[in-house]
Amino acid sequence: MKLLPYVFDATRENFDQLVFGNSQQGLVLVHYWHPKAGPCLVLMPRLVKLAAEYGGRFLLVMANSDDLGRRTRELGVTSVPTVKFYLQGEVVHSIHGAEPDSTFHEALSRFLAGEQDRGRMAALRLHQEGNTAEAIARLARIAVDAPEDLAVALDLAKLLTLDSRPDEALALLASLPLAARRRADIAPMLIHLELITAAAADTAPDTPQARLTAAARALFDDEMETALQYLLDLARTAPEFRDDIGRRGLISLFALLGGEHELTRRYRSLLGGLAT
Repeated sequence: MKLLPYVFDATRENFDQLVFGNSQQGLVLVHYWHPKAGPCLVLMPRLVKLAAEYGGRFLLVMANSDDLGRRTRELGVTSVPTVKFYLQGEVVHSIHGAEPDSTFHEALSRFLAGEQDRGRMAALRLHQEGNTAEAIARLARIAVDAPEDLAVALDLAKLLTLDSRPDEALALLASLPLAARRRADIAPMLIHLELITAAAADTAPDTPQARLTAAARALFDDEMETALQYLLDLARTAPEFRDDIGRRGLISLFALLGGEHELTRRYRSLLGGLAT
């Protein structure tokens, strides 16, 4: 059964092509699992999420040891869960057990550092050397070729913002899929850009956009409680406005203030009360 465009279930018949054939073109991760092994069932959705996060930069194959039978042992798998990394038909790395996501990120960073990643790093070096315009142009070209690479999109948004082009940066991040927009590294940048553009807006009074503009201007004037109050009002009266930007803005400011700040405690409680 095909789970995602880059996540597949292996069978005895398709295993060689799925794994050895595809590994000639790029990285293939095979999750060897068993339906009665609890750690396998814990790891499986995490790997699917990881594959979605990387947007097809590697192929994920789910290999049920019951279905593969003796072939599992022939492939050197003696315990499950085991995740083997294949390139050019060879095992280049193995992870045994339901290791944390950081273990997989670290391993993937070693095997996916290809031409695209080198191009991204070269663009960032250009920015550091003072040539931000050329850095933006290079990142934009990479983004066209690899729209699934969220690191490129985020770096490009940051450079556009530094280059006084926040509207373009906002349009870029706002065009990402919902799951990407809510990632921990992208959501704060998106809120930041939404507030920057809202602060410059000239809107009709007594509208959600007017309250967002007032919140942004209060924030930039260091009137934090006023900004929080406007955002809370938005969360209460217009949750449908711009993907519930009132709630998203509050959560972002809570992170900025810190969990122990008096304003965080008070407005987090007020925000929680909206759901009751």
